[in-house]
Amino acid sequence: MSNSLTKRREPLQFMLYLSILGSGLLFFFVLFVFVKRKFDNEGLFVPIPNAFWISTAAIILSSGTLAAAKHFFKEEKFDDYRLTVAVTFGLGVIFLASQAWGWQEMLGQNIRLDNNTGGSFVYVLSGLHLAHTFGGILALLVVVYDAFRNKSYVDSFVYSVNPPNQLRLKLTSIYWHFVDILWLILFVFLLYHAA
Repeated sequence: MSNSLTKRREPLQFMLYLSILGSGLLFFFVLFVFVKRKFDNEGLFVPIPNAFWISTAAIILSSGTLAAAKHFFKEEKFDDYRLTVAVTFGLGVIFLASQAWGWQEMLGQNIRLDNNTGGSFVYVLSGLHLAHTFGGILALLVVVYDAFRNKSYVDSFVYSVNPPNQLRLKLTSIYWHFVDILWLILFVFLLYHAA
């Protein structure tokens, strides 16, 4: 038998991909309902809070810093790894805070779930995404905690060659990049329909 067939499959990674597929279908359904409502009501106003631009910049930067963190982890540059993974976590928190700020902007304009159809879709889409992002933030928190718990080079090296720790960083990275791409799709979609 070939090596690829006998290699042990990673069930956690498979489960993560299944959950990503399920989440993608959920968002696709909400976007489908939105498009249908927009065709039924051509005057649908879709508000885009200014804070969402900050959210978008923060999450794009966070994907870049997480990619750099993975590189530093593999290269055994553990001080750089700790810095970039901490910055990724900080950018994730900025994303969450700016989303909440965006909701405050909408509420300040009296845009609520019950009085604005377009606004209700913005709340639902960003709220669902926020729930997914919160899961990613928790995973990043574990990664950051582990990174700073193993401060000496020897501890960091032992940690870095341990397969479960490598897997944790890999799965966190996959999920975080999914959350990033998903937000970009939602943001572009909302911008298109706001025009």
